[in-house]
Amino acid sequence: MKSPIFHLLPALAVCAAALAGYGMWYATISAKSTQVTSLQNQIDAKTESVARMATARTALAEIANDELMVQSYFVPETGVVSFIDGLQARARALKATVSVLSVSTGGTPAQPTLSFALVIKGTFDAVMRTIGAIEYAPYAISVSNLSIDQDLKTNWSANLRLVVGSRAASSATTTP
Repeated sequence: MKSPIFHLLPALAVCAAALAGYGMWYATISAKSTQVTSLQNQIDAKTESVARMATARTALAEIANDELMVQSYFVPETGVVSFIDGLQARARALKATVSVLSVSTGGTPAQPTLSFALVIKGTFDAVMRTIGAIEYAPYAISVSNLSIDQDLKTNWSANLRLVVGSRAASSATTTP
Protein backbone atom coordinates (compact mmCIF):
# COMPACT_ATOMS: atom_id res chain seq x y z
CA MET A 1 0.00 0.00 0.00
CA LYS A 2 1.16 3.41 -0.79
CA SER A 3 1.46 6.09 1.72
CA PRO A 4 -1.13 8.87 1.84
CA ILE A 5 1.57 11.39 0.94
CA PHE A 6 1.83 9.77 -2.48
CA HIS A 7 -1.87 10.43 -3.00
CA LEU A 8 -1.62 13.92 -1.55
CA LEU A 9 1.20 15.06 -3.84
CA PRO A 10 -0.60 14.37 -7.14
CA ALA A 11 -3.78 15.90 -5.71
CA LEU A 12 -1.86 19.00 -4.67
CA ALA A 13 -0.23 19.16 -8.11
CA VAL A 14 -3.63 18.95 -9.82
CA CYS A 15 -5.03 21.56 -7.42
CA ALA A 16 -2.05 23.86 -8.02
CA ALA A 17 -2.41 23.42 -11.78
CA ALA A 18 -6.14 24.18 -11.51
CA LEU A 19 -5.45 27.31 -9.41
CA ALA A 20 -2.76 28.45 -11.83
CA GLY A 21 -5.14 27.90 -14.76
CA TYR A 22 -7.92 29.72 -12.90
CA GLY A 23 -5.60 32.64 -12.13
CA MET A 24 -4.42 32.81 -15.73
CA TRP A 25 -7.99 32.77 -17.10
CA TYR A 26 -9.07 35.31 -14.47
CA ALA A 27 -6.28 37.71 -15.49
CA THR A 28 -7.10 37.26 -19.18
CA ILE A 29 -10.82 37.85 -18.64
CA SER A 30 -10.12 40.87 -16.41
CA ALA A 31 -7.91 42.39 -19.12
CA LYS A 32 -10.58 41.76 -21.77
CA SER A 33 -13.25 43.19 -19.45
CA THR A 34 -11.15 46.34 -19.01
CA GLN A 35 -10.79 46.62 -22.79
CA VAL A 36 -14.54 46.14 -23.26
CA THR A 37 -15.26 48.81 -20.64
CA SER A 38 -12.86 51.19 -22.37
CA LEU A 39 -14.48 50.51 -25.76
CA GLN A 40 -17.95 50.99 -24.26
CA ASN A 41 -16.87 54.35 -22.80
CA GLN A 42 -15.54 55.39 -26.21
CA ILE A 43 -18.80 54.32 -27.86
CA ASP A 44 -20.82 56.26 -25.27
CA ALA A 45 -18.66 59.37 -25.81
CA LYS A 46 -19.04 59.14 -29.60
CA THR A 47 -22.80 58.58 -29.29
CA GLU A 48 -23.11 61.61 -27.02
CA SER A 49 -21.02 63.67 -29.44
CA VAL A 50 -23.24 62.65 -32.37
CA ALA A 51 -26.35 63.51 -30.36
CA ARG A 52 -24.91 66.96 -29.53
CA MET A 53 -24.07 67.53 -33.20
CA ALA A 54 -27.61 66.58 -34.23
CA THR A 55 -29.03 68.95 -31.62
CA ALA A 56 -26.71 71.72 -32.80
CA ARG A 57 -27.75 71.19 -36.42
CA THR A 58 -31.41 71.36 -35.46
CA ALA A 59 -30.81 74.53 -33.47
CA LEU A 60 -28.87 76.07 -36.37
CA ALA A 61 -31.73 75.29 -38.76
CA GLU A 62 -34.19 76.99 -36.40
CA ILE A 63 -31.84 79.95 -35.92
CA ALA A 64 -31.37 80.27 -39.69
CA ASN A 65 -35.10 80.86 -40.12
CA ASP A 66 -35.05 83.42 -37.31
CA GLU A 67 -32.02 85.09 -38.86
CA LEU A 68 -33.78 85.36 -42.21
CA MET A 69 -36.75 86.96 -40.47
CA VAL A 70 -34.52 89.47 -38.66
CA GLN A 71 -32.55 90.19 -41.85
CA SER A 72 -35.81 91.13 -43.58
CA TYR A 73 -35.99 94.22 -41.33
CA PHE A 74 -32.81 95.59 -42.92
CA VAL A 75 -32.54 96.99 -46.43
CA PRO A 76 -29.77 95.33 -48.46
CA GLU A 77 -27.43 97.66 -50.29
CA THR A 78 -28.68 96.23 -53.57
CA GLY A 79 -32.33 96.68 -52.56
CA VAL A 80 -32.41 100.47 -52.21
CA VAL A 81 -34.41 100.96 -55.41
CA SER A 82 -37.07 98.44 -54.41
CA PHE A 83 -37.22 100.03 -50.94
CA ILE A 84 -37.82 103.45 -52.52
CA ASP A 85 -40.43 101.95 -54.84
CA GLY A 86 -42.16 100.50 -51.77
CA LEU A 87 -42.19 103.91 -50.07
CA GLN A 88 -43.67 105.50 -53.17
CA ALA A 89 -46.28 102.75 -53.45
CA ARG A 90 -47.32 103.32 -49.82
CA ALA A 91 -47.68 107.04 -50.53
CA ARG A 92 -49.72 106.44 -53.70
CA ALA A 93 -52.06 104.15 -51.75
CA LEU A 94 -52.62 107.01 -49.31
CA LYS A 95 -53.03 109.63 -52.11
CA ALA A 96 -49.69 111.33 -51.51
CA THR A 97 -46.44 111.53 -53.45
CA VAL A 98 -42.93 110.79 -52.22
CA SER A 99 -39.87 112.30 -53.85
CA VAL A 100 -36.40 111.16 -52.88
CA LEU A 101 -33.93 114.02 -52.51
CA SER A 102 -30.88 112.00 -51.49
CA VAL A 103 -29.67 108.60 -50.36
CA SER A 104 -26.42 108.06 -48.51
CA THR A 105 -24.71 105.32 -46.56
CA GLY A 106 -23.47 105.64 -43.02
CA GLY A 107 -23.12 103.82 -39.76
CA THR A 108 -20.32 101.44 -38.94
CA PRO A 109 -19.11 98.38 -40.84
CA ALA A 110 -20.77 96.23 -38.18
CA GLN A 111 -24.05 98.20 -38.34
CA PRO A 112 -24.40 99.94 -41.72
CA THR A 113 -27.26 102.37 -42.30
CA LEU A 114 -28.85 104.18 -45.20
CA SER A 115 -29.95 107.81 -44.83
CA PHE A 116 -32.84 109.05 -46.95
CA ALA A 117 -34.05 112.62 -47.49
CA LEU A 118 -37.67 112.56 -48.66
CA VAL A 119 -40.37 115.08 -49.55
CA ILE A 120 -43.96 113.96 -49.12
CA LYS A 121 -46.70 116.03 -50.76
CA GLY A 122 -50.46 115.82 -50.56
CA THR A 123 -53.31 116.77 -48.27
CA PHE A 124 -52.53 117.05 -44.58
CA ASP A 125 -54.27 113.73 -43.88
CA ALA A 126 -52.45 111.96 -46.72
CA VAL A 127 -49.06 113.38 -45.68
CA MET A 128 -49.49 112.39 -42.03
CA ARG A 129 -50.76 108.91 -42.89
CA THR A 130 -47.83 108.42 -45.27
CA ILE A 131 -45.38 109.49 -42.57
CA GLY A 132 -47.00 106.98 -40.20
CA ALA A 133 -46.95 104.23 -42.82
CA ILE A 134 -43.26 104.85 -43.50
CA GLU A 135 -42.38 105.07 -39.82
CA TYR A 136 -44.15 101.81 -38.99
CA ALA A 137 -43.00 99.94 -42.09
CA PRO A 138 -41.46 96.52 -41.40
CA TYR A 139 -37.90 97.85 -41.44
CA ALA A 140 -35.44 99.16 -38.88
CA ILE A 141 -36.43 102.79 -39.51
CA SER A 142 -35.93 105.86 -37.38
CA VAL A 143 -37.03 109.36 -38.27
CA SER A 144 -34.12 111.71 -37.65
CA ASN A 145 -35.74 114.94 -38.87
CA LEU A 146 -39.28 115.97 -39.78
CA SER A 147 -40.70 119.32 -40.84
CA ILE A 148 -44.17 119.98 -42.23
CA ASP A 149 -45.11 123.01 -44.34
CA GLN A 150 -48.32 124.16 -45.95
CA ASP A 151 -47.90 125.18 -49.58
CA LEU A 152 -51.44 126.24 -50.35
CA LYS A 153 -54.66 125.83 -48.45
CA THR A 154 -54.94 122.09 -49.10
CA ASN A 155 -51.43 121.17 -50.19
CA TRP A 156 -48.98 120.14 -47.53
CA SER A 157 -45.42 118.93 -47.76
CA ALA A 158 -43.23 117.16 -45.27
CA ASN A 159 -39.44 117.04 -45.37
CA LEU A 160 -38.41 113.79 -43.81
CA ARG A 161 -35.01 112.35 -43.03
CA LEU A 162 -34.90 108.62 -42.34
CA VAL A 163 -32.15 106.37 -41.10
CA VAL A 164 -32.77 102.78 -42.16
CA GLY A 165 -30.81 99.74 -40.99
CA SER A 166 -28.89 98.17 -43.83
CA ARG A 167 -26.96 95.01 -44.52
CA ALA A 168 -24.29 94.06 -46.98
CA ALA A 169 -25.52 92.38 -50.12
CA SER A 170 -23.38 89.30 -49.45
CA SER A 171 -24.80 88.53 -45.99
CA ALA A 172 -27.09 85.78 -47.21
CA THR A 173 -27.62 82.92 -44.81
CA THR A 174 -26.66 79.45 -45.96
CA THR A 175 -26.94 76.24 -44.01
CA PRO A 176 -25.09 73.14 -45.15
